[in-house]
Amino acid sequence: MTHQGSCHCGRIRFSVDGDIDSALACNCSMCQRRGSLLWFVPREALRLQTPDEDAATYTFNQHVIRHRFCPVCGIHPFGEGTDPKGRAMAAINIRCVEDIDLAAVPVTHYDGRAS
Repeated sequence: MTHQGSCHCGRIRFSVDGDIDSALACNCSMCQRRGSLLWFVPREALRLQTPDEDAATYTFNQHVIRHRFCPVCGIHPFGEGTDPKGRAMAAINIRCVEDIDLAAVPVTHYDGRAS
């Protein structure tokens, strides 16, 4: 299934392939403040519909995850990094995905503060 998503103002739009069967809520210093629900997919499943340079990037701590956000409205639609096996991954903020029932998505809580 292909899903559509965007930041609040629409400057960053994307499509992503896959079934949203779960999400992760993390309590690290970034995710707790942001309140995103993350769905992890291979990076090639995410296709930007707007120019890559329209999204700003923030890194912190070990600087291995590129947190992408809109410089206009401030919304964080996705992040980019690699999994433990070295594969390129995207962490989609499902709160930015259109037409899904958030209450129907099982959420796993991850203790990012302890990591």
